[in-house]
Amino acid sequence: MPTRVRLLIAYDGTSFNGWTRQPGLRTVQGVLEEALRTLFRRHEPAPTLTVAGRTDAGVHALGQVAHVDLTSDQITSLLRPRKPRNQADDTDAAAALRRRLTGILGATDSDVVVTGAELAEPGFDARFSALWRRYEYRIADAAAPKSPLTRTSTVWYPATLDVDSMDAAAGTLLGLHDFAAYCKPREGATTIRTLQAFGWMRNADGVLVATVRADAFCHSMVRALVGACVAVGEGKLDPADLVLLRDVGARTSAFKVMPAKGLTLMEVGYPHGADLAARAAQTRAKRVL
Repeated sequence: MPTRVRLLIAYDGTSFNGWTRQPGLRTVQGVLEEALRTLFRRHEPAPTLTVAGRTDAGVHALGQVAHVDLTSDQITSLLRPRKPRNQADDTDAAAALRRRLTGILGATDSDVVVTGAELAEPGFDARFSALWRRYEYRIADAAAPKSPLTRTSTVWYPATLDVDSMDAAAGTLLGLHDFAAYCKPREGATTIRTLQAFGWMRNADGVLVATVRADAFCHSMVRALVGACVAVGEGKLDPADLVLLRDVGARTSAFKVMPAKGLTLMEVGYPHGADLAARAAQTRAKRVL
């Protein structure tokens, strides 16, 4: 049986064409799996990654989660020459995997970092066991100072936005709904989601920050939700319009989808123990209203 290792990953999405590996393009998955191929070049097959959420080009992450399955030979190779296989446990291998990947990716300067590695609990699946994903979106509007140090993770917006109206509008969308109006359609993919939390605040630096949490997100959903709220904050839509647009169930030109660079995946939540496998089975079932 393979040994499953759970990885916690952070990356600056600026120079990546998203998470998913694509021929001829630099992606987060591609860079990490190339590092795995380098690490296990003598122990085929090369491992592949399963991720909690496939982020788009330009989107960042501080709390991305993935898992990788390693063979017995690959585990043994990680432990040499520190300990023979029969004198070590797999926890040592998880720590060694993180350390070795850090060396390959760049210990002092890299735009993708494996920030944690541990043995996965039985039944854990990075994608299907997740209960929720939490994102943040940052906007420096006309009323906020512009920091060049955060320009790759914060959208600069030329108008002053009413954060209270935006927060009120966001709250109207919570719950289990069909979010087709806020998703880029993909053939065969459901757009039914449970939006668990959505709100806005202006932080101490004057930057507007949205917190968005759902059981899962369809393609471009967060950036579309943010764009609708920005239209409210600028007075182009009323807060009540967001529900009306959602219930139409089709894409609209009433607002613009916001740029990717303001979006960061902050955290992925999972159950514990026996609930992991049960959650994975539930997630794989087709969603209905």
